[in-house]
Amino acid sequence: MTGHHCWGYGQDDVFKGPSEWYKSYPVAQGYRQSPVDIISTQAVYDPSLMPLIISYESCTSLTISNNGHSVMVDFEDADDKTVISGGPLEGPYRLKQFHFHWGMKHNQGSEHTVDSKSFPSELHLVHWNARKYATFGEAAVAPDGLAVVGIFLETGEEHASMNRLTDALYMVKFKGTKAQFSSFNPKCLLPWSLNYWTYPGSLTTPPLHESVTWIVLKEPVKVSKKQLEKFRTLLFTSEGDEKIQMVNNFRPPQPLKGRIIRASFKA
Repeated sequence: MTGHHCWGYGQDDVFKGPSEWYKSYPVAQGYRQSPVDIISTQAVYDPSLMPLIISYESCTSLTISNNGHSVMVDFEDADDKTVISGGPLEGPYRLKQFHFHWGMKHNQGSEHTVDSKSFPSELHLVHWNARKYATFGEAAVAPDGLAVVGIFLETGEEHASMNRLTDALYMVKFKGTKAQFSSFNPKCLLPWSLNYWTYPGSLTTPPLHESVTWIVLKEPVKVSKKQLEKFRTLLFTSEGDEKIQMVNNFRPPQPLKGRIIRASFKA
């Protein structure tokens, strides 16, 4: 394994945590890095922002996998069946995958924070601009290539639709494992309100490309503590290796460096 790919969340000496990523990925210190702390009183209401339209009616989920950093569900993205549009976006962006970030305890785990408050987890729905770019890889390095919807998870009642996902996690406990996971529609994971904040940012994991239009939903989704616990049963490590629990797989907020966070709603 090349040193270049040895990044992690500081879970051991080999997999360097976010504070050291800049050594292999200098853009970590760039001008549009993510996540950020959203200071609600400093977000600027922009009446020209359109409502976010999420068209996930006929989406096709394929697999669930553990990539050693998170758990991810992949989607078929050969056409515009599963897209988001409106909001700050110029056209439709296709859903490629979603994944989660979470903490060891319930007081941290999200990547974005709101007025310095962390949530226990954050869901990222990753989309790409297929009107303008031929492949996801090409879009991932372009300034307008990706759009990621961030949704905060907080503890509360059990989320019935989340059970199918949390019940599948045992199949991908180890890094490098993958299982079939069809007919899952992430629309069931959305909150009632699609009010959002938006800003220009980056991937929150290496290679940290500054290619993301972030759309962070204001309303969190409630899941039970028991459901969150199932994420903590995953491992950063492969079968046969020393077991390291997959927790605290989040990057802390990065400096805004002059960027404006816009809100689709009046505070």
